[in-house]
This record gives sequence, structure tokens and C-alpha cells, in this order.
Amino acid sequence: MDASFVNIAIVVVYLAAMLAFGWWGKSRTKNNSDFLVAGRRLGPFLYTGTMAAVVLGGASTVGGVGLGYKFGISGMWLVVAIGAGVLLLSLLFAGTIQKLKIYTVSQMLSLRYGSQATRTSGIIMLAYTLMLCATSTSAYATIFVVLFGWDRALAIAIGGAIVLVYSTIGGMWSITLADQVQFVIKTVGIFFLMLPFTLNAAGGLDGIRSRVEASFFQIDGIGVQTIITYFVVYTLGLLIGQDIWQRVFTAKTPRVARWGGATAGIYCILYGAAGAMIGLAARVALPAIDVATEGKDVVYAEVAQNLLPIGIGGLVLAAAVAAMMSTASGALIAAATVARADVLPFVAGWFGKTINTDDSDNPEHDVKANRMWVLGLGIVAILIAIITKDVVAALTIAYDILVGGLLVAILGGLVWKRGTGIAAAASMAVGSVVTLGTMIVLEINAKAPLDGIFANEPIYYGLLASAVVYVAVSLLTKPTDPAVMSRWYRRVAGRDTEEVPVTASAP
Repeated sequence: MDASFVNIAIVVVYLAAMLAFGWWGKSRTKNNSDFLVAGRRLGPFLYTGTMAAVVLGGASTVGGVGLGYKFGISGMWLVVAIGAGVLLLSLLFAGTIQKLKIYTVSQMLSLRYGSQATRTSGIIMLAYTLMLCATSTSAYATIFVVLFGWDRALAIAIGGAIVLVYSTIGGMWSITLADQVQFVIKTVGIFFLMLPFTLNAAGGLDGIRSRVEASFFQIDGIGVQTIITYFVVYTLGLLIGQDIWQRVFTAKTPRVARWGGATAGIYCILYGAAGAMIGLAARVALPAIDVATEGKDVVYAEVAQNLLPIGIGGLVLAAAVAAMMSTASGALIAAATVARADVLPFVAGWFGKTINTDDSDNPEHDVKANRMWVLGLGIVAILIAIITKDVVAALTIAYDILVGGLLVAILGGLVWKRGTGIAAAASMAVGSVVTLGTMIVLEINAKAPLDGIFANEPIYYGLLASAVVYVAVSLLTKPTDPAVMSRWYRRVAGRDTEEVPVTASAP
């Protein structure tokens, strides 16, 4: 039987299964909490799987193998940085975040500072999650182009529609169920199929050592500066992303959020090491791949098509699609949540209107409204992916502003009781302006297009400026209202268990 036919059949079955999980999740979705945060009742197994699935996207799976091919074992550092972010978030903050009973990061800022000025964070978070969704949609469409021979726009439209359907139908429940399948497929594909087959094809570790330079086994072969950048961008970004926090909100208890997340973080680190080793073995088994011309991301597909038996290659390609779809669906529901809960009421306030997006007296209407937001923003993400030639550049801008502008205000609120709302708003504004301004200056003076966008300096300068302003303004302004801090401490202690409504302002 033709290998390509079998591979296509396996991927098609996988895509059909994702739609089926959408319908299954629909039966569990009765209200706002069910749709947006899976009823806040995920146990250790479901929570660990969904957290690992959402953070390990195409960059970790396809990109991680490519980095291993190009740099050797040190290609693991990108995914290790992601795993470190999940570990830090889980061990240091997840227990507290879970007890807040909120839906968005902006709601945490409102609870902690009692300041409406922090609501601007919702706009930045919406841009970040929407670009993340568009980037992931573009990524898995490349697999469809190779498999089915479709035009890029058609591949994006069909692939995006599948994610859109199961996310819209059942919300976070459907996404969680799909994530479990995606988690299993990725685990089997990477650890039990690609790794042993590529190692065998390369002659084992001894065969690899005898045929590559010693630098490919150096832990810092990719460059110390690059490793530091991975930790600054990805580790810190994971601490505050709405897509990650929304998974923390799904945990049944603080203990599940803490230790289930820590398990996911350890899994990510092992995943990164396995991906780098697969890439290194592929360098020996498939030395003719021209990564300089075709890009490092082609290595994954080359391994699936040339080193794996019929059928197994299809499972591995399905693992790549699973990785990208889990990130896309997580980013999509995060974008919809932020848009409805934070951005809509905030923008309405510009025109003197008050919008209450919570409809707890009519949960069916609430779920329907959420579905409309997911559907609408999903279509927008698909259009962005089709129209924009370099979605990654747009994502980088949003990501840098997210970390450079919001990180200090968010983490400062969690760890420093002297931080004030005025300081948080000022640090967000200054950090965002410095990050964006540095990026513009570097881009104007760059030797090649987008060099300024992808530079490391904007995020460093933005973080530094944001931190200085946050500390200085906090010390120069009055402490946060004791009544606000009292409500905050009740939430953190778990004594106030009532959910914050799906609105931008918190009680």
C-alpha cells in the first residue's frame, strides 16, 4: 500500500476525531464556567495533559527537532525554557491563581490593585492571543500542504475550520478532551516512535558520536546568549500569558494546579531533550537535508517520511498537527475570553456605556454568547493567517510588549504588597512604550528587514524600564486601599469562593 495514502488516512482519522470530541464536550457545557474554564473541575490527569498540550506547540515539536538537527543536543533549550516557565508558574503562583476564581489576567490586576487603569492590559493580551492563534494556524497548514497538495490558503481555511468547530461547540471542555488525545499522540509519536527509530537509523549514540563533531554534544552549543534569550522570552512569557492562566483556572484544587502543572513542566523538559536527540540522530541518518535553504522545520517531515515505516509516519505527522492545534485552540478561547470579559466593557466605557457581559440568570444565553466570540475571533485569526505573510513578526511584537509591558505589574501584584495601582498602570505604559520604541529604532537602523523586530534588546529595555517605574511609583504613592487588599487576601486565602463575573471589573 502506498505510504503517502496511509499517512493521509491516519491524519484524516485524527481530524475527524477532533470534531467528534467537540460534540462530546458540548454535552458537558452548561454555563459560563463550563465553557471558559471546564467548570474548574479538572483532576490531575486531565489537567497535566491539557497544560502540556497547550504549551508544546509547533515550535516545540517541529522546531525542537529542527534545532537538534542544526545544533545538536543544545537544541533542547527552547523547549527546556518553556518547561521551566511551566514549572515556575506551577510551583510559585498556580495555587494562588486557582483560588482567585477569575477568568482573565486583567481581572487579577483589578482584584489586586482596585484600579481601572490596569484594564488596558486586556488589549495587549487580546493582540497576543490572536496572533498566537494565527501563527499556529499557519503552522499546521504547512503539514496539510505537504500531505494533500492543497493551496496554502485552502489548507489554512480547512485546518482552521476544524479547530474553530470543536472549540466553538464545546469550549474548554471540548478543547480539554481534544488535548488529551493530542497529548497521547505527541507522547507516542516523539518518545516511542521517532526517538527509537531515528536512533536506530543513526547507529545509536556510538554511531552518532563517531559521525558528528564533538560540538553537537556540547550543552551550550547553540550559544549562551541564545539560551538566555529563550529563558527571558519564553519562561517569563509563560508566567503571564492568558492562554496558560486559563488552563490554571480549570484545575479542581490548588494542589492539582501546583503539582499537575509541575508534572507537565518536567514532561516538557524531557520532551525538549527527546526532540533535540531526534534531530541530532536525523543529522546522521539524513545528512543531505539542506536546512540553510529549506529551513530547519523540514527535518521533522523528512524523518516521518523517510525513516519511519508505513503508518508510523502518519502517526508522527498527526503528532505535529496535534501540537499545533492544541496551541491554536488554547489561544483562540483565551482571545475570546479576554475580548468579551475585558476589552468589550473597556471600549464601551470610552463612550460612556456600561456593558455587563455576565448573564448568570440565563446560562444558555451566556454559553451562546461565548460561542459567538470564539466563532468570530476564530474567523479573524484564519483571515490573518491567510493574508499576513509573516505572522511570526506580528506575534513577536505582541509577545515582547506582553512581557516588557505587563510582566512586572502582574508578578509584582502577586509577590509585593506595597505595589500600587498607579504604579502598575505606569509600569505597563512605560514598559510597553520603551519596548515598542526600541523595536522601531532598531528596525529603522537594521541591515535586513525585521532584524529590529526579532532583536533581543526591546524586551530587555522594556522590562528594566517597567521594573524601575513600578518600584519608584509604588514607593512614592499611597498604599493600595486597605479594603481592596482585604478582598484580595480573602481570595488568596481561598475564603472567598464566589466566582468573579465575566466582566472587566472585579469586586
